[in-house]
Amino acid sequence: MARNLWIGKPGLLREISQAARSWDRSAELNMTEFRSLEGRVTAIAPARTTRRLKLSWEWLEPADAQHLTRVARRVNGPGMLGRNVYAGGAVAVLDPASVNLLDPLQAAGQSERSNGGDHWFTISGTMVISPFIGDAVLGDCRDEATAIGWRHGSWAGWPVMPGMQVSWMLPPDWNAGLCQAQLDWKDIDGQYLSSTATAGPVTTGLAPEGAAYVTPVGRPGATGMTALAGACLTVGEPPVAFALGDGCPAMAVTAFTDTPATRLPYRSISLDLVEVLGAAL
Repeated sequence: MARNLWIGKPGLLREISQAARSWDRSAELNMTEFRSLEGRVTAIAPARTTRRLKLSWEWLEPADAQHLTRVARRVNGPGMLGRNVYAGGAVAVLDPASVNLLDPLQAAGQSERSNGGDHWFTISGTMVISPFIGDAVLGDCRDEATAIGWRHGSWAGWPVMPGMQVSWMLPPDWNAGLCQAQLDWKDIDGQYLSSTATAGPVTTGLAPEGAAYVTPVGRPGATGMTALAGACLTVGEPPVAFALGDGCPAMAVTAFTDTPATRLPYRSISLDLVEVLGAAL
């Protein structure tokens, strides 16, 4: 599967195979500097940086141009239906330059909560997230049958479309001979459909018919302390241990241009997007 842009509301993602003419994915640092009379500088910045994307295409195929227009104007197109499709105007963007779709802190085994509830949850068994040890958290697995899910910050999982190839790598510190990597496929309403599981730290699966989300799951297969840093979730590419998490946040379109090309029905389209809190605006 080629590494292309996927964009749209969950359940209505579309692959844009044409390369963008321009593409800026710089994060918004929100750094503020204060300079004293003595010339000393104090810098203040929020704990998290906000992602922004600026994309533009020339001579875009009509079907792709119509899809991007629907995204910008918050008009749903044909596709799967469910209660979540109509919630707010936030969209999902699977950035082809992202090596790891996990949240940056999540990929690094870090959390903004002492119990790690923003990034992980227990599906079965028992795992207790420890406070920070160094700059990362650890999980205390107290049951060999424990299964841990990685939590998306906005939706019921990471947005996918049927037929999409997803790969998942567990934290490298897990025992490769005992652990099991698993992908749980869910429909547009977040209801479980099926799983793809492999004995060992890496699994790859194709999203089944009706899938709109995937939740990566890990089964350590042993009790004791285990690290949570270094996991990787990818689309169409092999996962890389300890890859920087770029995330797959809910985003909103903040600017949009639609210019008819010199030869119709082709169009020139540009989009500006910004990360938003939650999946509704």
